[in-house]
Amino acid sequence: MTITPEIIREHNITDAEYALIKQHLGREPNINELGVFSVMWSEHCGYKNTKPLLKTLPTEGKQILQGPGENAGIVDIGGDEAIVFKIESHNHPSAVEPYQGAATGVGGILRDIFTMGARPIAMLNALRFGTLDNERTVHLTKGVVKGIGDYGNCVGIPTIAGDVYFEKTYQQNILVNAMCVGVIKKDRITKAIASGIGNLVVYYGSTTGRDGIHGATFASEELSSDGEDKRPSVQVGDPFTEKLLMEATLELIEKKLLVGVQDMGAAGLTSSSSEMASRGGVGIAMSLDNIPKRADDLTPYEMLLSESQERMLAVITPDKLEDMKAVLAKWDLNCVVIGTVVNTDRLTITYKGEQVADIPVKALTDKVPQYTRTGVVPEYIAAARQMKKHKAVPAKDALLALLDSPNIASKRWIYEQYDHMVGTDTVIRPGEAGAGVLRLKGSRKAIATCVDGNGRYTYLNPYKGGKICVAEAYRNIIAVGGKPLAVTNNLNFANPEKPEIYWQLEQSIRGMREACIILETPVTGGNCSMYNETGGSPIYPTPVIGMVGLIDDVSNARKGYFSRENEFIYLLGDTLNEMGASEYLSVVHDEIAGDTPEIDLALEKKHGETMAELIKFGLIGSASDISEGGLAVTLAEMCIAKGLGCTVTFDTGIPAEALLFGETQSRYVFTASPENIKAVEEKLRARTVRFYKLGKTTAGPNARLIINDALSVGVDALSGVYRTAIEKRLGE
Repeated sequence: MTITPEIIREHNITDAEYALIKQHLGREPNINELGVFSVMWSEHCGYKNTKPLLKTLPTEGKQILQGPGENAGIVDIGGDEAIVFKIESHNHPSAVEPYQGAATGVGGILRDIFTMGARPIAMLNALRFGTLDNERTVHLTKGVVKGIGDYGNCVGIPTIAGDVYFEKTYQQNILVNAMCVGVIKKDRITKAIASGIGNLVVYYGSTTGRDGIHGATFASEELSSDGEDKRPSVQVGDPFTEKLLMEATLELIEKKLLVGVQDMGAAGLTSSSSEMASRGGVGIAMSLDNIPKRADDLTPYEMLLSESQERMLAVITPDKLEDMKAVLAKWDLNCVVIGTVVNTDRLTITYKGEQVADIPVKALTDKVPQYTRTGVVPEYIAAARQMKKHKAVPAKDALLALLDSPNIASKRWIYEQYDHMVGTDTVIRPGEAGAGVLRLKGSRKAIATCVDGNGRYTYLNPYKGGKICVAEAYRNIIAVGGKPLAVTNNLNFANPEKPEIYWQLEQSIRGMREACIILETPVTGGNCSMYNETGGSPIYPTPVIGMVGLIDDVSNARKGYFSRENEFIYLLGDTLNEMGASEYLSVVHDEIAGDTPEIDLALEKKHGETMAELIKFGLIGSASDISEGGLAVTLAEMCIAKGLGCTVTFDTGIPAEALLFGETQSRYVFTASPENIKAVEEKLRARTVRFYKLGKTTAGPNARLIINDALSVGVDALSGVYRTAIEKRLGE
């Protein structure tokens, strides 16, 4: 086939990049080689526009055993155990085919974890949809949630936490970010590396089909109005095969049969073979003749680029082949030798006796073109920062409206479709706090984990929004009793080739960098999802932070709601007169405007360490950070869970709407029993932090939330709105 300019454009390769490909090869590429370069040089695989910025993030710490560059990050939790975790996106596929797009996103992130030798113990997800008054959004929401639930439930991994927003900006480009956490014995850590000249390259798992071809390229371009025609780019998952693959891989690792292993994720066989070879500084000679196929007429191009699910690539020593085959036969999985590790710097591919590709390995990995662009402040910023003046709204009406907002309302309809108790180790379930908690079998330890990100904050101020998404995750880990350890990030942005979008990206990363350094939570890896826009309409810049933390004693885990009457309620932190970017402004006044709340990271850390000390000494009963909707919404949510009320008196001289609904950062609400308040206040004063004793929890059939003279509403009324807001919009 002659490579024409039209074919080059279809592969998302620029003229300058094509010239570089010819330079690497010393000749014109054939169609197979062009396809390989296309996927490996896509933004999704090659990070062309993001890698220079990502290199600025902190990635080291005494707790870090594996940072960026592998399938997942690893953090030390003491003894012989470690935690493996990562977050990945499956945005474009989910926008085209929500059920399979979301399901295969779950499958892919699971493989990233067990490929390292870890047993997955928890799933999380961060979802962004359009508004629920849109018929397509309802369809996408139902499909995505069912896809996540069906796949995770079938494999048997509990989904213990998540984060969901509904905003008009995501109407055409939904976001589906899946995170997985696993536990591993340190002596079983396995890398995705090819090494040992003469070692065998083995394909195992499911068969190869045409699903997912050019999936990485599809994820690296804007969605167009003909997105429905992209269905061949959406993979089809089989969770039952995934379960077999997971158990087989963990057995292979336990029996020390593997030199290295990697799943065939984005770019399939191409990425797994080239990346493993690159890490090992070797070449791979591979034949496609024995690839298990779903169709006999698959071409080399299709086999190289297919993203069919539940497939793995391993490197083994020849003497381990029969043992490996025996393990995989037990699990009823394909196992074929397709190549060898060779003493060259090249990836060579043959099919039916003909060479179909011959490419320098480093050209596909280390020599991907990198673009450092110049960002420009978007025109919308100046106007959006200006807030209109609004008439006062009765506090009760405002609170009920906020609790009816899908961004704040109970996500019960979503998480009840997920099995969050399988494995019987879930200590804090979805809806009980801002983070999930799992005990670790055989010890007193527990793992706290969460995902967080507010696109509206980042839209109005990318720098502060980047800081806040880290700080919000930090607070959620602290509030359940955990010590924050490290983060994985998913950067969901529009087209980075546009100066305004690039500015959002670099400012967000700058903010995240500062927060990760000060809060001592290094970045272990993650994912970049660019080109999330349709018809020139971009999503909000949406960085999502996945964080893990350690609870030394599971008895210190704290839930985020009132559980006993007559406990004293405290507020840690001052409340400022800030209404910009708030859910209140959006819901009550239909305005996305103002500046994102200020955040002092040193104060954030000080407050976090104060809360950690109070929890460690068993001085508080429940704790929650204050986020969307402000203090009034936080108190309402803490009341609703167990039907308890509270009476609060609180005045700092700022306007009532800011007092009740402002989203000032670095604040917590917590409770303490009467016998502990003396010790609590002594520790608070010793740490020289600002705090307020707000009032007490109450009980009874007519429990009410009462705040000053501004607000008095029955908890039953609050609960009725909060628990049904999403269901009624979905018609459930």
